[in-house]
Amino acid sequence: MSRFNKKGSREMPEMNTSSLPDLIFTILFFFMIVTTMREVTLKVKFTVPAGTELEKLEKKSAVSFVYVGPPIDQLRATMGSGTRIQLNDKFAEPAEIMDFVARERSTMSDQTAQTISLKVDQKTKMGIVTDIKQVLRKSWALKINYSATRRN
Repeated sequence: MSRFNKKGSREMPEMNTSSLPDLIFTILFFFMIVTTMREVTLKVKFTVPAGTELEKLEKKSAVSFVYVGPPIDQLRATMGSGTRIQLNDKFAEPAEIMDFVARERSTMSDQTAQTISLKVDQKTKMGIVTDIKQVLRKSWALKINYSATRRN
């Protein structure tokens, strides 16, 4: 008959980590494919005003940007030097903002969280901002954010 030896201490076997790099690269490729980088080529110049009571946006995926200001120097010869509105990558009139809001809202998963962020040049007349706000009211885009930098 054989004897069982109970003198040896029981050790946990080492974990096999040979498949860990494969798993990490798979996750990395997944995020690289799923993530979209939204880049907008700015066609207007703007210097955002400074403020003291600022808050950071919570959900940046639910934010649509409206840029307002004079055209950049390269486009000034063709577009003039007046104040222009830019929606994504094209110039627009205030009446076109309603269609822009509807398109942006249809691409969002949480449509109630849609926020319109106005990036307006500090020298822009308030009349055009009022026109934009009136169109936003008609399209039921009631969450409006004004972009600003922190004042020293």
